Amino acid sequence: MQLKIMPKRKRLPAGRVPLILFLCQVISALEVPLDLVQPPTITQQSPKDYIIDPRENIVIQCEAKGKPPPSFSWTQNGTHFDIDKDPLVTMKPDSGTLIINIMSEGKAETYEGVYQCTARNERGAAISNNIVVRPSRSPLWTKEKLEPMTLQNGQPLVLPCRPPVGLPPPIIFWMDNSFQRLPQSERVSQGLNGDLYFSNVLPEDTREDYICYARFNHTQTIQQKQPISVKVISVDELNDTIAANLSDTEFYGAKSNRERPPTFLTPEGNASNKEELRGNVLSLECIAEGLPTPVVYWIKEDGTLPINRTFYRNFQKTLQIIQVSEADSGNYQCIAKNALGAIHHTISVTVKAAPYWIMAPQNLVLSPGEDGALICRANGNPKPTISWLSNGVPIEIAPDDPSRKIDGDTIIFSNVQERSSAVYQCNASNEYGYLLANAFVNVLAEPPRILTSANAHYQVIANRPAFLDCAFFGSPLPTIEWFKGAKGSPLHEDIYVLHENGTLGIPVAQKESTGTYTCVAKNKLGMAKNEVNLEIKDPTRIIKQPEYAVVQRGSTVSFECKVKHDHTLILTVTWLKDDHELPSDGRFTVDKDQLVIADVGDDDGGTYTCVANTTLDTVSASAVLGVVDVPDPPFDLELTDQLDKSVQLSWTPGDDNNSPITKFIIEYEDAMHEAGLWHYQTEVPGTQTRAQLKLSPYVNYSFRVMAENSLGRSLPSQPSEQYLTKAAEPDKNPMTVEGLGSEPDNLVITWKPLNGFESNGPGLQYKVSWRQKDGDDEWTSVVVANVSKYIVSGTPTFVPYLIKVQALNDVGFAPEPAAVMGHSGEDLPMVAPRNVHVNVLNGTLAEVHWDPVPLKSIRGHLQGYRIYYWKAQSSSKRNRRHMEKKILIFQGSKTHGMLPGLEPFSHYVLNVRVVNGKGEGPASPDKDFNTPEGVPSAPSALKIVNPTLDSLTLEWDPPRHPNGILTEYTLKYQPINSTHELGPLIDLKIPANKTRWTLKNLNFSTRYKFYFYAQTSAGSGSQITEEAVTTVDEGKMAMASRQVDIATQGWFIGLMCAVALLILILLIVCFIRRNKGGKYPVKEKEDAHADPEIQPMKEDDGTFGEYSDAEDHKPLKKGSRTPSDRTVKKEDSDDSLVDYGEGVNGQFNEDGSFIGQYSGKKEKEPAEGNESSEAPSPVNAMNSFV
Repeated sequence: MQLKIMPKRKRLPAGRVPLILFLCQVISALEVPLDLVQPPTITQQSPKDYIIDPRENIVIQCEAKGKPPPSFSWTQNGTHFDIDKDPLVTMKPDSGTLIINIMSEGKAETYEGVYQCTARNERGAAISNNIVVRPSRSPLWTKEKLEPMTLQNGQPLVLPCRPPVGLPPPIIFWMDNSFQRLPQSERVSQGLNGDLYFSNVLPEDTREDYICYARFNHTQTIQQKQPISVKVISVDELNDTIAANLSDTEFYGAKSNRERPPTFLTPEGNASNKEELRGNVLSLECIAEGLPTPVVYWIKEDGTLPINRTFYRNFQKTLQIIQVSEADSGNYQCIAKNALGAIHHTISVTVKAAPYWIMAPQNLVLSPGEDGALICRANGNPKPTISWLSNGVPIEIAPDDPSRKIDGDTIIFSNVQERSSAVYQCNASNEYGYLLANAFVNVLAEPPRILTSANAHYQVIANRPAFLDCAFFGSPLPTIEWFKGAKGSPLHEDIYVLHENGTLGIPVAQKESTGTYTCVAKNKLGMAKNEVNLEIKDPTRIIKQPEYAVVQRGSTVSFECKVKHDHTLILTVTWLKDDHELPSDGRFTVDKDQLVIADVGDDDGGTYTCVANTTLDTVSASAVLGVVDVPDPPFDLELTDQLDKSVQLSWTPGDDNNSPITKFIIEYEDAMHEAGLWHYQTEVPGTQTRAQLKLSPYVNYSFRVMAENSLGRSLPSQPSEQYLTKAAEPDKNPMTVEGLGSEPDNLVITWKPLNGFESNGPGLQYKVSWRQKDGDDEWTSVVVANVSKYIVSGTPTFVPYLIKVQALNDVGFAPEPAAVMGHSGEDLPMVAPRNVHVNVLNGTLAEVHWDPVPLKSIRGHLQGYRIYYWKAQSSSKRNRRHMEKKILIFQGSKTHGMLPGLEPFSHYVLNVRVVNGKGEGPASPDKDFNTPEGVPSAPSALKIVNPTLDSLTLEWDPPRHPNGILTEYTLKYQPINSTHELGPLIDLKIPANKTRWTLKNLNFSTRYKFYFYAQTSAGSGSQITEEAVTTVDEGKMAMASRQVDIATQGWFIGLMCAVALLILILLIVCFIRRNKGGKYPVKEKEDAHADPEIQPMKEDDGTFGEYSDAEDHKPLKKGSRTPSDRTVKKEDSDDSLVDYGEGVNGQFNEDGSFIGQYSGKKEKEPAEGNESSEAPSPVNAMNSFV
């Protein structure tokens, strides 16, 4: 199905208004081209209520279009305004706008009145609104004498403004002589009428310059009223003034200063009425007086206040509802309330309405013979009346037109002809205003035309709507069809939408929507078409959005914004802060995908938006930056409720820097005793701004407050004022009272003195009292200065005393202290412990027992017992020599103890002494005891010397601690092969008097591990270990090394290959000749020189050599021996290794152990003679053929 507009234009009866209405809406969408004949249309005019500046020329606008161009005329106050007769009035060329030149001469008041413009051509006449021209006025205040106002503290007050009536009404505000606005609050506020209301006055309201100003915006002038003087006096001042004229019974009381319930200053009474027009702002006001200051709130009796249109102004004294409608009519109640009562006032609101359009008439274009209608519908309160005019003349007296019929708010046209063209005016009016609309009927016969530019190119973002314009005109009204592509396939309604103005809508444009579209307009007079191109682009997307961030002040933060867009479009990325441009600050850096803010400050907090723009679309993403920091210090510290032992501290919190304050910490300074040192006082929750503080007497307090949040603690506030508390007697006594003697005949009483903060007053002293605990003596007391000890002389030795130390100052004594017990001085103990005996548990541990010393003979605090013990002699050597004494201390009253760490087989001596605080008493008689034998320590040293091919010599030193009589030495040893595997262990006993031993019949070139320890009758001691290697045959070792080195050379391998080939040839020749039965020289050589590789080993050995190919460079397996061929014997001489140039690999340790590197592996069995344990090399094979 093709999309087309095909309105049916038949003659319709007058009753078919709905279809005619649809037709009018379709036709009204057409814009008549200016090159076609058409009636005038008013395009611009001055406002209905036109207030002019009398200092400037008057310009009354009236612009219109039409074909032919219209002519203009004016009426003034309902009669023709002949502009040619007034030299001050001119009309702009090709326009109806009037310019009245009053700047050169004339007055604006002369031209005050009601003006109306008429634009006329051959097709009709259009008229403007009635334009009421009035000059603005800003009159002066009338002269008046204002008496000073004197009133009592707490009384209500209204300062009248009563500005002069101006046009338009002025804006009112109150200021002082310095042009500073007067502060307003719940107590003091300005009413809608401009008066200044005081709910109650205070002394600070006293001033002589309350000035009301009126600003006339139209003329940019400000007028001021005479200053008003107000003086507020207290009751005492008022009584002093009038007391002389009053008797005692007439003395002026404080009645006016008493608290009172609210009463309304405005409006008056309990109820009032308010009328407002629809669409305006409804303002309701209630201002009350009372003490304390009343609070005002609002309700609607028969409904709720509209949420989105209700606002409270002037400290809730004014209720405003914007865009008021008839539904807002009703009763509104304001309630004023304070602690003594409440009062209410009801305002009955009625909303009226000037006329407003429901359907304004639209221009109508018809072709000859067609039907149509003009509809004019309006509403209002009261309902407006509708009247019609034709070409500016009431339709009742206008020329008759048989094609039209009037039906109330509708004019119906049937079978129109060209003479039916005209401009009709609809006027809807009631008592609050009027509406005037022009609509023409233009009868034309025109073929279709496309008004949209040809070959327009549209670019649309994918998945968004696309609209392809096809503005058209024609009469009769053309039908519109759209086609896509060169083949002209029609577009169907299921995908596309054809709007009444010809526009083709694609609800969701896709990539496949790209292409060429053709718009075709047809009517009975012809056809027109136009092509447009549509291109679909990829949408711009933010693939990485900025994220919410909270940072501390002074740090650096970054926001990331990665954007993906159509590459054929130009992308612009812009960053905004709170919907405004970024500050011009070097701290803000914008990179490709990132915004970086350095040194973040408080003002940087807000919403940051990344805006990505192309020519077709815009996307954005936002993130909030929160700037936090430790709180600012509190301020305005104030001390109230100052008592002897408490005070209330209040403060004002500093800025929390976007992190809630969790607590306040209060500190104090004692300027009298510890100036400059601040101490912790208390802390309160972060929601609290005052604290009741407990105080101590005789302290000169200053306080400071710190705020704390999750980031840390603020700087301290400024200190509060100082507060000196009264002196009082001490409320505590010294702590840590002790009594200890420093000599046997004295008692030293010590205590921790009170600090200045604890003294509670001047003249701090201490009363020291003492008496013997076990006697009946009276207390002896002495008063001393502010010290920390007192010494009592002439006391018995170590006697218990009761002691008291009491604080006092110039005011009095502290509470009676509790007595503590002390002792006079100690002396050395007089008696040694008795019945000391020793129980030896083993060679290193003994247990000592003794009887306790009587307490009286200790003469002091028992601290314990000391055991002195020493090693007197060695049981083995029997030589007495003085040993260093050792001491063991046993705390308290213990009567036994262990002596650890003794040496076995030793003679020890010990004694025991009692210890008190003065020292130790006499020693008990010496007690001897012996420790049994123990196992010896390891031999002091073990060395292996003189290594040979089959022997090693061991030398050692005896154990440093034999711990008894040595009975013998044990030597264990075992061989270690090249893979570090251990051989069989051999055990050997050696007499105790030996310090050297030689092991024979060892394997040559073999490593051995030795384990060596000593023994006593108690057992074996710790062992010492050592390793050593027997030596090797030097000549064979060097040869083997040389052979291995040669065999690894590349040239040698090549040589051996050539020799092998030669041998093969010789063998073949020999085999051939032998088969013939003859002898040949080679055979004789073979008989004389047998191949060493296949010779058997010695018979007594019982082993046989393994055959090795001449090309095999590997050594023989373990156990193989070198053949005793004479050729090998020649190479296997006993010459020194230095005779061979390649024998430098062989080296020996100082102890004779061989550490050289050579081919082959060590044998597990002992070597016999000087035969090499190495496998024969290819050199041997070669030498056998020489």
